[in-house]
Order: sequence, then structure tokens, then C-alpha cells
Amino acid sequence: MHNRQTYLNQLIRFKDQELIKVITGIRRCGKSSLLELFAQYLSSIGVNKNNIIKINFEDLKYDNITYKELHDALKNKLENSKEKIYFLFDEIQKVEKWELAINSIRLDKKADIYITGSNAYLLSSQLSTYLSGRYVEIKMLPLTFKEFLDFYIPKGKPNNKDLFNKYLIYGGMPGLSAFNYRDDMINQTLEGIFSTVLTKDIIAQSEIRDIALINKITKFLTDNIGNNISVNKIKNTLVSQNTITKGTKQDTIDNYITLLENAYIFYSAQRYDIKGKEYLKTQGKYYIADIGLRNYFIGYRDTDRGHILENIVFLELLHRGYKVSIGKIDNIEIDFIATTPQKKIYIQVAETILDETTRKRELKPLQNIRDNYEKIILTMDDIFTGFDENGIKIINLIDWLLMSE
Repeated sequence: MHNRQTYLNQLIRFKDQELIKVITGIRRCGKSSLLELFAQYLSSIGVNKNNIIKINFEDLKYDNITYKELHDALKNKLENSKEKIYFLFDEIQKVEKWELAINSIRLDKKADIYITGSNAYLLSSQLSTYLSGRYVEIKMLPLTFKEFLDFYIPKGKPNNKDLFNKYLIYGGMPGLSAFNYRDDMINQTLEGIFSTVLTKDIIAQSEIRDIALINKITKFLTDNIGNNISVNKIKNTLVSQNTITKGTKQDTIDNYITLLENAYIFYSAQRYDIKGKEYLKTQGKYYIADIGLRNYFIGYRDTDRGHILENIVFLELLHRGYKVSIGKIDNIEIDFIATTPQKKIYIQVAETILDETTRKRELKPLQNIRDNYEKIILTMDDIFTGFDENGIKIINLIDWLLMSE
């Protein structure tokens, strides 16, 4: 089993703390494997296997279990043990009112609880209130490029640029490595992932009726990653393409987008006015959780490389723990503002800046920012590696993806 050390380290860091560890992310991104890795870690440090309780609630034998039955079974385990019990629960949202059982056994100091879920409903506002201050969320994503290099076994000895081009096509769903990314099986696998997400994490969690509409919205967002988007723009475009009627309500489209975000297929980035120091309510952007899924939806196109690279940078920043927004200063846009409580970075992404006009265009937004936070241009060019333009670093994108933070 391949290691996902970044996420495993987070589980280890929170081990034996009273907080419930909640692992979220798109279906098939590796959450179940992470629980298995953690179980192996527990065994390696001497935890008795009888004290590691791992349950996948998608197993049919748990299909009709009630939260009371779950509570009683877990409570019985705790009462019959003098040692710490590690509960690893996969897709626990299948149990109605599961939070009542979990919150109750959490009170027993012998219980250390880890749960996964493939829908943001798991941490809905109601549940967040119920478990307020009692959980930590670990947001899991498909493979980064650095992780992809551990999963993919290439033929020959390709260089990192060749491998990166493979990543642009295959994406980062860990399951593709089971057949070493055979081209004839990739689309079939990705189709299965999306179909499962649609049926189990969208339809099952809502009263959605128009499957065709949610597919159209999915393809629209996929085709417009990195573009400024509004619900009105989506509706007008789909009406002009005769794919929906004028009578389709904007609220319906907005609700379907929320469902796609809740299933972790798309992530949104708000626009932030740097001078006004406020988030703007309109013209945000959407990025897809996996480039392989994007290629499954609309096919790979070299003409889209700029937005694909931007999407990959966005996901990498999320993986590194940043909150990511789109910057605005006057009428100029900065691709990303990445922040943590301790750090802020302004980032421009450009496939190439060899042309002087393009280079000046990419430098200008960063030059207009007057604070002293780090400013970076990420490009596929090699010639500018390590170049510093008045405090603005120019870094090869692949090199940056392989850096450790």
C-alpha cells in the first residue's frame, strides 16, 4: 500500500487527543486507505489489534444499523476494555443520526475516534454546531504531483517534465495506480468514480430530480476552471446553447453547484479586494478536484494548459494547508492569494513568460501590491529558475511542486 505521509502525519499528530478526527474529500481519493495506513501504524507501535475497531459502513451488514445499536455496540467494547480503543469509521454518514452515537462515546476517555465522509453534509452547519470545538477536519485531496511520482511506475527513465505531462492527463486519483495507469482503463475507472459520487454523494443526499441539468452544470464548470463565474453567466450560456430553458431558475443552478461542492468535485475561490481588504460576493472561480476527472468530462486539450496549470497550483496550495482566494487590485487580477495564520503568498501562474510582453503582464499585478509578503510567478520555463525581479521570485512550476514546505 502506498503511503500518504502528509495525511498520515496529521492523524498521528492528533492521536489520543479528545478531538474527533474527521477525514473529508471526494470519493476514492484515498480516505479508506488512509484509515488502513493508520491502523497499520497503530499496530506497529504496539496497539493490540483487538483495540483497533475499523468499520466501513458501506458494507451491507451495517446497512440497517441504527445510531442506538451503534452506540450500544461501541459502549460495550469500551466497558470491556481497560485500554484505549481506536475507532476507525469509514463513510459513517450512512448511519442516520450517527453524530448522537459518536458524541456519546466521545465522552469516554478511552475512546479515540476517526471518521471519514465523502460529502460535506458530514460537517453541515447543524452538525458543526452539535460537535462545536470537538472535532478537527483533515481535508484529503487526490494525489499531488509529488505523490503521483510515488504511485506511477513509468517505462524507461523519463524526466520530470515527461512525468508531469502524464500527470496532466491522468490526474491524481490513487485507484488508477492499481493497473499502472493503463490508457484503456482510465476513462472507465473515472466514469465509475463520478457515477458513484453522483448517486451516493449527491442524489442520495438531496431531492435532486434533474440529473441532466447537474451533468450540464458539471461540464460547464469543468470547461471554465479558472474563469470568473456567476450563476447568471451559467444560465445565460446554457440557454444560448439550447441545453436548458429560460424558465430554469437561478436558485436551482446555485443549489446544484452547492451539491457538487458538497461532494468535493469542485472547490470555489472567492475574490478578495486587496485595497479594500474585503471579500467580494461576485465573480469567483471554480476548480475541479482532479484533472483526470476534468479530462474524462471534456477531453484533454493543449489549448487549456494555462487553466489546467492554474488548477493544479490551486490544489497544491490546498494540500499545503493554505486558504486560497483570487486577488483583485484596482482592475487587475492576481491569480492566487494563499494564506495561513502565519504566512501570505501572492502567486501568478503562466505557462511561459519568455515573451517580454507576457512577462511584463504577469509581473504587473504583483508589482502593484505594496506590502512585503512573498510574491511568486510560477511558469513552465526553465530559463528563469531562481530569477528575482525586484523581490518577485520566478520559479519553475515543476520544481515548486516538488518542493517541501
